[in-house]
Amino acid sequence: MKTIKDIALDGRRVLVRVDFNVPLDGDGHVTDDARIRRSLPTLEYLLARNARLIVASHLGRPGGKVVPAFSLAPAAACLEKMLGRKVVLAADCIGDEAEKTTRDMAPGDVVMLENLRFHAGEQKNDDAFSRGLAALCEVYVNDAFAVCHRANASVVAVTRHVAVCVAGFLLKKELDYFAQAMTLPRRPLAAVVGGAKVSSKLAALNNMMGRVDMIFIGGAMANTFLQSTGLDMGRSKVEPDLFETAAGMMKTAAGKNIDFFLPVDVVAAPRLAADAPVTVVPVGKMPADQMALDIGPATTARYADALAAAGTVVWNGPMGAFEWAPFAKGTAAIVNALADSDALTIVGGGDTGGAVHQSGRADDISYISTGGGAFLTLLEGRPLPAVVALLDAQTSHAD
Repeated sequence: MKTIKDIALDGRRVLVRVDFNVPLDGDGHVTDDARIRRSLPTLEYLLARNARLIVASHLGRPGGKVVPAFSLAPAAACLEKMLGRKVVLAADCIGDEAEKTTRDMAPGDVVMLENLRFHAGEQKNDDAFSRGLAALCEVYVNDAFAVCHRANASVVAVTRHVAVCVAGFLLKKELDYFAQAMTLPRRPLAAVVGGAKVSSKLAALNNMMGRVDMIFIGGAMANTFLQSTGLDMGRSKVEPDLFETAAGMMKTAAGKNIDFFLPVDVVAAPRLAADAPVTVVPVGKMPADQMALDIGPATTARYADALAAAGTVVWNGPMGAFEWAPFAKGTAAIVNALADSDALTIVGGGDTGGAVHQSGRADDISYISTGGGAFLTLLEGRPLPAVVALLDAQTSHAD
């Protein structure tokens, strides 16, 4: 895959698709600028080579119409501070005014287009909308890994209409780390999978069955696996229609000599609340009026001990309802286990990445992916539409 390092940039109008879908407070200020910071290596590289920089992103779900609360103005202001140079916010992302704003740029100038999702054509992968974006630039750069699982105009259709299409540093890094983990991993390769539903991770688990040496299950999805073995999980969240599937998956793992780890104890409570009374119970003694809301201390010790032997660990999904303090210890323990290990550790998913940052040990994890849905799509073994489009463009277009 060609990147911005492989092409001439001096004076060219370069449209960079980033993911600046950042959280805002009630006053319209960015409350977490991590996504903007992750784009800086690409943007600063382009500016250092005298490009005319055009930045494009979506924000929120305005439903294909102009909603002032979803303007990218706060992101533009944040980027301006980080770059230390003026960032002009265009009134729109396509059309005469956007074309004039970008046409008048000088080398080193930065323009941020207004929210792509103010137009319904973005999420419809509309060809006419993508032509409007293509009209603004001479070079297209995809650096928005978190959007690559979606067939949106700004990451798929646009590549058909720009002569030069390449990857930014963030996209390349995401794909390289994933390939390092899943294609030629240092073994043993361990997958830690959590979250609320087996159904949302079913395809990923099935795909990983042919690749990993160890699987660790946590979160509410563990309840379905446990109950499929005949245990009564009380009032815990389960998916009865997947009991047979879960049991079959464990049988498959055994047949492939994959170590399949399930919780041996849980943190239980009668309700999900910060002030809920909690009890640590073995999985075989779950009270009828309680819910399992986190993995217990015996489980975390068992998981941490086994993970210490791993050469590569891929983690997607928290171990419990970590947003509430009484149920955060299991997820925090896995963060520490990975941070203390010598393995290549890759974390994907918004909630999981958030838990790592919350722990203060993000610097001790090899890589934290910026994409939840895109990361899960890769775990499922499915291609990313935007990456396919970018590679197709690179083979069909000539610089």
